[in-house]
Parts: sequence; structure tokens; C-alpha cells
Amino acid sequence: MNTPNTSTPVLEVTGLTKYFGGLRAVNDFNMTIHKGELVGLIGPNGAGKTTAFNMITGLYYPSKGEILFEGESVVGLQPFEITRMGIGRTFQNIRLFSNLTVLDNVRIAYHPHSGYGLIDGIFRNSKYSAKEKELTEKTQDFLSIFNLNRFESEIAKNLPYGQQRRLEIARALACNPHLLLLDEPAAGMNPKEITELMELIHFIRDKFGLTILLIEHQMRLVMDICERITVLDFGEVIARGTPVEIQNNTQVIEAYLGKGAANVA
Repeated sequence: MNTPNTSTPVLEVTGLTKYFGGLRAVNDFNMTIHKGELVGLIGPNGAGKTTAFNMITGLYYPSKGEILFEGESVVGLQPFEITRMGIGRTFQNIRLFSNLTVLDNVRIAYHPHSGYGLIDGIFRNSKYSAKEKELTEKTQDFLSIFNLNRFESEIAKNLPYGQQRRLEIARALACNPHLLLLDEPAAGMNPKEITELMELIHFIRDKFGLTILLIEHQMRLVMDICERITVLDFGEVIARGTPVEIQNNTQVIEAYLGKGAANVA
């Protein structure tokens, strides 16, 4: 029998609701995630998954509800403030600095901790030069962890699609998050790339001691790597459980395949 986790949750969402005019996109969404967990958030298109992500990361202000990260409310904070607290994310559509190099895409994430000020940057003094050198070396070491160091001088948009996804995750991790939100990381990937992504997600969870919440439509990936899954449909939670429990849940089957599909299955 598993012992209940009584530690302070990394993420605790209570009664989260979002209206866009008269449209209720998310209604009374609740979720608790503890340190080290790998949790999936799934549902049909338009179910409200990305809206929930956007509220957690400060892109949307909730109409109602509370979001606690490591015991502190993040409601009303700007996205950069939430990032500094320790929440990182990727997006459904890749949002790299497409015309910058792989190296510079990750270096940018380190710059808030560069160690030099505006005056140093303007005059490019010895402190600036030393810190920039240190920053570059740190970025190169980080890229090697993701096997991206061989691409460091490549323009980001010229990378193969799977490597662009890998770079986006690497850049998010350079912000040193405790909680990483992945929004459809397998979108557009072929089966080989999906297998590599699954290995990468397990690797970064263990390597960096992360807690991970992911949205995904690739059921193979969700069922193989997630320990718990929450299912949204029309903005409301319709099921929670292990992958096996979700696969056999009548409401989930009907949400994806239509009324009566569960009886056929």
C-alpha cells in the first residue's frame, strides 16, 4: 500500500475557472502535484488544457480560483515573475528565437543571472567580458547534456523539427525551474522522435529533480511515461487516475470517440 504524500505540493490548483466573455473555457479545475511526479493533462481539442497552462504561467488571469506554487500564490503575477519563482514551460507551437543560433537561444535564458549590470554592458569592460565568457562556457556545457553542442552555431530554424523541440526544452530548463509544463511536446513528431522524446523527459526529470506536468495528444507517450493522468472535457475534469484506469474509463472513451463508443469498445 502506498503511503500518502503529506509534503507541501509543488503545485496546488483549486477551483480554477476562466471565462472569455460568455464562454466558460475552464470550470472549477482542481489539481495537486507533488515533487518528482510526472503527470499528464489530456482531453479532446478545445477541452481547456492550454487555457489551464496559461493561467498557471500568468498569461491569463483566472476568473476565479487559486494557484499555489510551493505554497505561494502566483495569481496576479507576471509570467517573468512566475518563471523566476521556478515554473518553466514550453508551448504547443515552437517559440524559439528562430534567427538566432542554438547557443544564443539558451544563453538568453541565463542572462538574468549574468552577474554584470547595464553600465558593464554598455562599456563592455573587463567584468562584462569575463562574465560573458563564463556564460558561454556554461551554455556550452548545458547544450552537451542535451546532445545539442554539435549544433551550437546553427541557426535555430534550420534544425530538424525534433531537435528544435529538444532545444526549446533545454532553454526552458536553463531558467532552473522546479516545475516544468510541457504543452504538446510530441506534436508533429514521427515515431522515432517520440521515442527519443520519452527518453528525454525521463532523463530530465531524474537529472534535474523536476516535477513535470504535460499536455499531450500522443496517447502512446502519455500512457508510457505518466504516473497519473487528469482528463478535461469542455473545461471540466471528467476523470483522474493511473494510465490503466484512464484507458478503461467510460467517460474518457466517450469524450474522445463519442456517445456509445464505450459499449462498442
